[in-house]
Amino acid sequence: MPETSVAHFYDELADDYHLIYSDWDASIRRQGDALDALIGQDRAAVLDCSCGIGTQAIGLALRGHRVTGTDISPRAAARAAWEAARRSLSLRTAAADMRRLPFADGQFDTVVCADNSLPHLLTEQDVNAALAGMRRVLRPGGQLLISTRPYDDLLRDRPASAPPQVSRVADGGERTVTFQLWHWHDDGEHYDLEHFQLLPAGGEWRVQVRRTTYWALGHDRLAGLAAEAGFVDPRWRMPQETGFFQPLLVARAGG
Repeated sequence: MPETSVAHFYDELADDYHLIYSDWDASIRRQGDALDALIGQDRAAVLDCSCGIGTQAIGLALRGHRVTGTDISPRAAARAAWEAARRSLSLRTAAADMRRLPFADGQFDTVVCADNSLPHLLTEQDVNAALAGMRRVLRPGGQLLISTRPYDDLLRDRPASAPPQVSRVADGGERTVTFQLWHWHDDGEHYDLEHFQLLPAGGEWRVQVRRTTYWALGHDRLAGLAAEAGFVDPRWRMPQETGFFQPLLVARAGG
């Protein structure tokens, strides 16, 4: 998929992205706590190379880490910086493609690529380029944290939709409903996603639809690609173990 298409998807979603969560602030804290426990050191230099509007990056900054956030969507990265500043946190952000990270070698202790972002890359060549870049910007022994959907299960079942999510508005105002339809390609691995948001509009519903494509990368395959890119001991950690909402591939940069 052309990178501009992914950027466009998230540029359009940036203002409403928090409505995907029933309680975005609670998710920020919960995800930050789970990732912090995996990082296991204080004030780590962290790159979130798919930061979106800042869910994981802000959560880690709240835990005292020195976080840099990049995203292919300029609007999402700008909102992440604004949301961090609104919380009196320091978060450097920039628009950047994870396949071409604009940082010096060995600059970070941890690289995070969460929330099913890597599977926007639709070919093995692109995934290899992203993983090689993440390895390059990590110090030797630095940690990689990638989360995806539970694709081993999804590849078996190939669902046609994801359950609806309802945002909870703190002041008791109107709610927003988000759901997804999935259209699997003939290869059985790629799928087009239609992302629906039902937004309240004067007693009626306004429907916002956005579209993108993913590659359902199985766990063994992604772990193998990470090993090829120079990561050692790649292993999957499940949500019931980590408290993070998606499976996490955890690996170390080889020396």
